[in-house]
Amino acid sequence: MDSDSDRGFGFAFNNVHFSDRLLRIEIINGSEITNGDEITNGDSVQDRKRKRIDVNTYAVGGENEKECYWGMTNPPAPRVTELHISSAILAAKSPYFYKLFSNGMIESEKKHVTLRIEAYEEAAVMELLSFMYTNSVTSASDVSALLRVLLAADKFEVASCMKYCTRLLLNIPMTLPYALLVLRSFAPFIRFPYMTSPRLKKIFTSDDFEPSVAFKLVFEALCFKAESSLPHRADSLDQRFIQRAYTFRPIKTVEFEVPHRQCIVYLDLPRKDCYALYPSKEIYSQKFHLGGQEFILLACCNKGHQLNGFHSFGLYLKTQEQGSVSLTVDYNFSARWKPTQDFVIRGKGKSKFTGVETMGFSDLFGTPWASFIGEDGPYFINDVLHLRAELSICL
Repeated sequence: MDSDSDRGFGFAFNNVHFSDRLLRIEIINGSEITNGDEITNGDSVQDRKRKRIDVNTYAVGGENEKECYWGMTNPPAPRVTELHISSAILAAKSPYFYKLFSNGMIESEKKHVTLRIEAYEEAAVMELLSFMYTNSVTSASDVSALLRVLLAADKFEVASCMKYCTRLLLNIPMTLPYALLVLRSFAPFIRFPYMTSPRLKKIFTSDDFEPSVAFKLVFEALCFKAESSLPHRADSLDQRFIQRAYTFRPIKTVEFEVPHRQCIVYLDLPRKDCYALYPSKEIYSQKFHLGGQEFILLACCNKGHQLNGFHSFGLYLKTQEQGSVSLTVDYNFSARWKPTQDFVIRGKGKSKFTGVETMGFSDLFGTPWASFIGEDGPYFINDVLHLRAELSICL
């Protein structure tokens, strides 16, 4: 909606005569992102650990209402700003507001709508709301302000504003300070907890972050990996702890150097993603390394003659680099089974990898697809298929 004909609603912004709702914005003091530097609100590291506050915006009184004041029995009273808004304009620009105004619940019929945001988001959210009426922002040359508006637009699903801000940012000459500002501004929203261990090592030793920031990000990611089964992680609204629909699925890896070089890779696939594999799609894992060779895991739905034409679940080990190191690898694939939930080996192999090659099993579980994916099968635990690959270099 970037056409000239769509630029004439500025007169209606915060105008009671052209509005049908009152937007009540509650502004709370929380974690500040100052100029893309460290996540801080002026407290000590220990204070910040005790006073973690969920920084996501949500609709109060609606289906998304949830507060996470960890360790805080008396959160500070929010400051309030009110705006007159047109639900039609906001709903046309944003699926977030469309759902808020049309979810069929009592709250969607109310004339007063409440949003809660962090103090550092206030200016960006006001710019975003203005943009939804005017298709322009006042901070067109301010990189830091544009980044904040872009993040607010992402939260509220205002695609036209995201495109607008991105276009302005791309037109600004790239300098080292600008690049570092972009990286640091987006750092709190990067899903470090889903990065592999080698990538976290690179973050920890990188010069792109202050040492204290790198330590905090990596430490938090490792804690998440170790405690990912705890309920508070699953319920968190923090975007960093919510898994994306990745093109390359996150994995967990454990590496050993003695008595021989070995790598253990864990890959978890939700049942709904396995459903989507039928009849002939594939899922790829993130890359991992062993002996100088780059690998991925490939899960797929196969149609094999050995099963009289029935489809089956296949799992493969695939090298990614042509003409790279040649090595022979022993590998076995396992899956957790009910009722014991222990890993059970489903296939073993030994192959020499010299380039781009794929080795594995077209029917890992020895059963037709319907039996594999069925609710009564032993393969999914809480609707998740837990896979493990163990690789060892043959000397």
